[in-house]
Amino acid sequence: MQDTELQRHLLRLFERHDVELEADEGWLVTDGDFPAVRASWHEGAAGEPGRLDVDIVLSEERHIEESFAGRDGARDALEAFERGMFHVALAACWYVTDERHMQLFGWELGVRTWDVFVAPALSSRTDVAAPDGLLPALRSALQDEPLRGELHWVRWFHRRDEQGRVSMEARLDNESWAAGDRWLASLAWPAVAGAYNLRGFVALDIRDY
Repeated sequence: MQDTELQRHLLRLFERHDVELEADEGWLVTDGDFPAVRASWHEGAAGEPGRLDVDIVLSEERHIEESFAGRDGARDALEAFERGMFHVALAACWYVTDERHMQLFGWELGVRTWDVFVAPALSSRTDVAAPDGLLPALRSALQDEPLRGELHWVRWFHRRDEQGRVSMEARLDNESWAAGDRWLASLAWPAVAGAYNLRGFVALDIRDY
């Protein structure tokens, strides 16, 4: 899929949620400014899935980066983006909130109250789900973080291969996050036969009273 076709798809997606963006040198911008978004599709090698990269720029210094595999092509990856990130980004960055497509919480972290937007976890298998306690444990992991009074985001993944080997990672604001890795390691992940992977996306913003 060409980037111009991706751009048209994103434009229509945002328009369906009453957000009008403008094309500007490969980006879609909001009233000529931030936030801005773009997507790029990379075909996979023979037998490998392709990759959709999504970049949301919040300011000159800050941007959200996320990628989605497309085993059946770009449209497969776009569907994963819409289910696993879009609605959270729409709420946190464009202030259009639809609780039908995510969970919304208010968490006290430090001296601040945060609106917490949680996308549904994406699983490679219909019989494998994220473990109970994932969100309470995430809240505990964030308690000691010196979060500045601005938007923050967490992305995580857990993968188990055919031999039962496990890999996992959590990132906070695109950066490696040791406390987040410990958070994932503390959970009781499904010990089922066969390979699977799970991933999720969470955004936190200062509550506006």
